[in-house]
Amino acid sequence: MALMKPAVIPEFFARLKKAMPEPETELEYENVYHLLVAVVLSAQATDVGVNRATGPLFKIVKTPADMLSLGEKKLIDHIKTIGLFRTKAKNVMGLSQLLIERHGGEVPHTHEELQALPGVGRKTANVVMNVAFGEATIAVDTHIFRVGNRTGLAPGRNPLQVELKLLKRVPDEYRLHAHHWLILHGRYTCKARKPDCPVCVVNDLCTFKAKTTPA
Repeated sequence: MALMKPAVIPEFFARLKKAMPEPETELEYENVYHLLVAVVLSAQATDVGVNRATGPLFKIVKTPADMLSLGEKKLIDHIKTIGLFRTKAKNVMGLSQLLIERHGGEVPHTHEELQALPGVGRKTANVVMNVAFGEATIAVDTHIFRVGNRTGLAPGRNPLQVELKLLKRVPDEYRLHAHHWLILHGRYTCKARKPDCPVCVVNDLCTFKAKTTPA
């Protein structure tokens, strides 16, 4: 895969910004705690599936204390349509307990504190820091990993390599929303099985050789 030329990267993001001026997460939440729980639940699951499960859950659970009062068994009943629901339920209960014990029931702001919570890895921490606290982090999920490699924007062998390369290559003015532009682009245009290259706004900037053509 050829590396995208640095000179075209500002134009790449300018076009994504024009197509999606106000990109946002598709996870539904009312507060930062909800966002943290939703992102933990979204691992290896779709946002649509998570929202379907958390809609009723978040009507009765607003805080870590509410979650502990609900209990793991009832939490499982709410999220059993999501993959790995038993492990995720255990993690949600564990992180809720630690939020109360260590952080006064509030979600912390740093990588280190977030990743010390059960079920919270670097990607989840980056999402929370970006969406909730406005930090210019880039959470590399399967979509961003694919887009980074396929387009030549930030090729890497693993998510961390792609993240670090993106942090170096994305211009400062675009870094805050880069995470969402790339996720949404990968989810709806630069799709895994058949990218929709004919309607892609950055088609001519992308180094992907096997571009699809109009049907």
